[in-house]
Amino acid sequence: MARIFWAEEDGLPAGDRGAAYGDGLFETILMRGQQGALVARHLERMVRDATRLGIPVTRRQLQDAYAQAVNRYGDASSAAPWVLKLVLTRGAGGRGYRPDPGMEPNLQIQAAPAPPRPYPDGVDVEFSRVPLTVNPLLAGIKSLNRLEQVMAAREIQDGLFEVIQSNARGELVEGSRTNLLLATDAGWFSPPRADLAVVGVMRQWVLERLRARGEQVTESPILPEHVLGDGCRGFYLLNSVLGVVSVGRLAGQDLPVDGGLATICDPLQTLE
Repeated sequence: MARIFWAEEDGLPAGDRGAAYGDGLFETILMRGQQGALVARHLERMVRDATRLGIPVTRRQLQDAYAQAVNRYGDASSAAPWVLKLVLTRGAGGRGYRPDPGMEPNLQIQAAPAPPRPYPDGVDVEFSRVPLTVNPLLAGIKSLNRLEQVMAAREIQDGLFEVIQSNARGELVEGSRTNLLLATDAGWFSPPRADLAVVGVMRQWVLERLRARGEQVTESPILPEHVLGDGCRGFYLLNSVLGVVSVGRLAGQDLPVDGGLATICDPLQTLE
């Protein structure tokens, strides 16, 4: 059973492996009142990825913790969006990197106001100088080990909204906090799951929505020339809190902007 810590009351204990080694996971859920967007998917991902890391937690335990958080932070009479963050660590203990057997996980719960929604006419984005390396063993896991993203995010200055990271092959993989989606005349393209540091909940939902509408959706590598070339019909950033964000300018080049996808894939339409 995970031990719950409320962020405004007490921090995680000294020796917590999440703080020491990034040994844990996190989820950020967009909320409005006492409802959350894509909650089931967030909790299912945390259980699935915790299993991959060998951290014992059940869906029932997370569901109970989520219910406590909603009662604690949610205001049913308010329409203002807010963000709920769940941080699950392996717990405290162990000698060096090696954890003790049978450790009790820690679950820290935080609440914060939601960030403002980006301008619908497109955001300014640049290529990052920080490459993204994905260990196949950890591919897709929203772990606490995010140093490459932290270093990339330090480049976000002077009105930039996001930076795009590439892998060793020069393929565009992710933004520092977003997944990628490219629209062309041949359909929609998103980098393969196996190449992603984080397989986003919003990404999966958007791809499913597009396929349900009969759209052609392909998971394949995206190169800079695919986005900056004449075949680009729109380039989008996907994030579970921000939703679908159109890129209006990349590396100083204007891109076509269409707000239709953001309208049909608004995360606040998924409240549960």
